[in-house]
Amino acid sequence: MAGLTADPESVRDVYETQAARFDARRSRALFEARWLARFAACLPRGGRVLDLGCGAGEPIAQWFITEGFAVTGVDFAEAMLEIARARWPRGDWRQADMRQLDLGETFDGIIAWDSFFHLDPAAQRDCIARMAAHLTAGGSLLLTVGPKAGEATGTVGEKSVYHASLSPAEYVKCLEDNGLRLTGFLAEDPETDKHSVLMARKDKDD
Repeated sequence: MAGLTADPESVRDVYETQAARFDARRSRALFEARWLARFAACLPRGGRVLDLGCGAGEPIAQWFITEGFAVTGVDFAEAMLEIARARWPRGDWRQADMRQLDLGETFDGIIAWDSFFHLDPAAQRDCIARMAAHLTAGGSLLLTVGPKAGEATGTVGEKSVYHASLSPAEYVKCLEDNGLRLTGFLAEDPETDKHSVLMARKDKDD
């Protein structure tokens, strides 16, 4: 990832102001489908999925809803959640910041696609611990990260937005420190629009 640019504290404001534009431009081609299917195969049928950084719910949350999972969508941008609630009025859409994630419940799977990488490195380490605490024993985690350690800038709508990543080796250590085991990693997957994708599973109770 290239050099430092945008302020990580500005990410929420960017999504609040750019929600409609982001949603209109968000690909629905489901280039994510191969990883989503691999992740879903690790979950119990109809299991509970936490979509962290769910945005407006399309296409990720929609995919899991269609596949019969019970989806809880969490995002820190109310403008994004308003769109999701309009689409699925009976859905479970909650406003919260993943940096302070504390829902008091557990899930069979947690996905943070195009959201976790907006956290700075220290916040990512802390968030992995929080996500581990929200997973059932044997539960699975799916994240998009960077291909190597560093900070970079992306765009949302017309605004610059912060990105960061740990190194793959540090992700492995952080996962293991929190009772998680890496089950898959591919840097800049050409079949997934060059996303770097990480999967992990929480240790089962003895």
